[in-house]
Amino acid sequence: MAEKLPHIPRSRGDDDWSRPALEARLDVWEKAAGCRPRHVSGDPVPPESARGKIENLVGFAQVPLGIAGPLRVDLTVGRREVYVPMAATEGALVASHARGMRLCAEGGFVRARVLGEGLTQNPMLVYASSEEAVAAGELALRYADELAVIVKRTTNHGALVALRPEAIGRRLILSLVFRTGDAIGINMAARAADLVSAELAARTAPLERYVHGQDVEKRANSRALVEGRGRRAVAEVTVPRAALESLARTTPEKMVAALRSYHVGFAQLGTQNWLVQSANGLSAVFLACGQDLAYVTESATGFLDFEVTPGGDLYASAHLPSLLVGTVGGGSGQGTAAECLDLLGVRGTGGGNTFAEILAATVLAGDLSLMAAFTAHEFVEAHERLGRNRPQPE
Repeated sequence: MAEKLPHIPRSRGDDDWSRPALEARLDVWEKAAGCRPRHVSGDPVPPESARGKIENLVGFAQVPLGIAGPLRVDLTVGRREVYVPMAATEGALVASHARGMRLCAEGGFVRARVLGEGLTQNPMLVYASSEEAVAAGELALRYADELAVIVKRTTNHGALVALRPEAIGRRLILSLVFRTGDAIGINMAARAADLVSAELAARTAPLERYVHGQDVEKRANSRALVEGRGRRAVAEVTVPRAALESLARTTPEKMVAALRSYHVGFAQLGTQNWLVQSANGLSAVFLACGQDLAYVTESATGFLDFEVTPGGDLYASAHLPSLLVGTVGGGSGQGTAAECLDLLGVRGTGGGNTFAEILAATVLAGDLSLMAAFTAHEFVEAHERLGRNRPQPE
């Protein structure tokens, strides 16, 4: 493991937003990443870097960027300590995650693993009858190997790894699962899905064909929770009772009881998000690291689990089955996004799964902190103190 990272320096009161306080934190960033982040520090990026990412360019949005941590995490690639970059305009968000990371560190390392990966696309073909739809699905299964070859011709990094036809009346949903390497791979998968459905249409003559016939893209859906999409990750840690009592003024029993009550509320809501503030943490890291923010809708799906251990400590885990992230392509390779991915040590080829594991650990830390604040009845006071409800000058 690399040298232990120092705590993030802070100054009292309003001095914490001063230039000296900022420079002190940039110093620890440089210690962790090996170089000072020029663009995060304020150097502009060339307008040409936005080509292919936006139209009618007028400039670049500025969103405050903070770091939380150190996060001690046991990854597939080994144990690390990292600072997690988070961009947001919500006071208390970074502080909440930082406190959760401190609680996790009291228990050692958060263990995080990617359990599987696969990007689904679900084209639809419409036939004259349900009999024709079922027959087309059976044909797709018989020619699955040939369809995989068609996909292979379109990409150097992607592959069709599963095909699941399902007839809904006279409509056939062709659920295709792709490996996409370290990219999200949405454009690649959409093109491949269109070619596959076109090939099946040429052999079965449907009445209609739609590349996004059952469109789960960027929307809450039950498939995201049950089947997963993108990278499926889990993070777990055991937080000592003493740490909860001293740092968060709560107990394992209170945390478990509160989450059980939340589950009753979640069940009535019919939500696919059984975590507490996953959208908060994910959107902040997504924005910092050049991810597509709209995928937070799917990525925030998952479960939070608490249990009191036989020794009286708190076992906590977060399961996120639909993390749609990438460390190559899209907005990940330039400017502040590249610097933030470098801070995590995940930019480029080979970083996708590690990034997902860090995200899962970050979500777990955030949920631990927020549930502790709820059970200690400190949530509102913390937001008042850290400025969310404080009037800002014009």
